[in-house]
Amino acid sequence: MLLAILGGALIGLSASLYWSLEGRIAGISSILHGAISSDGRERWARVSFLLGLFASGFGFALFTNRVPAPTLPLFPLALAGLLVGFGTRMSGGCTSGHGVCGLSRLSLRSLVAVLTFMVTAAITVFVVRHVLKLWVQA
Repeated sequence: MLLAILGGALIGLSASLYWSLEGRIAGISSILHGAISSDGRERWARVSFLLGLFASGFGFALFTNRVPAPTLPLFPLALAGLLVGFGTRMSGGCTSGHGVCGLSRLSLRSLVAVLTFMVTAAITVFVVRHVLKLWVQA
């Protein structure tokens, strides 16, 4: 529980700092797109943010002495990643942009997006666990 609270606080802090220092919303899909398509200082700011994400994952593994491992084969994970990318483009942003930053700005569009994300996630878990019975126990 303490790690979840700490993680949430760090996400909020990083989103606030990115907004304060760069004047941009910390939506990961937009940051990734800009890191690929922009140049100069803007690219450096976005690449730095992404490197911070990876560094925090390694820091978590070192701090807790736990390395999260995928419980599914690579193909379903890659397919899921592609579907998430497709959904990100359809909804005009990702869960971090809408959920963390959009809701904190009281954006109605972000509220609709987050509700759609959550309902879709609940339906997916139900289908995978109870209809298809594909859940892999870790």
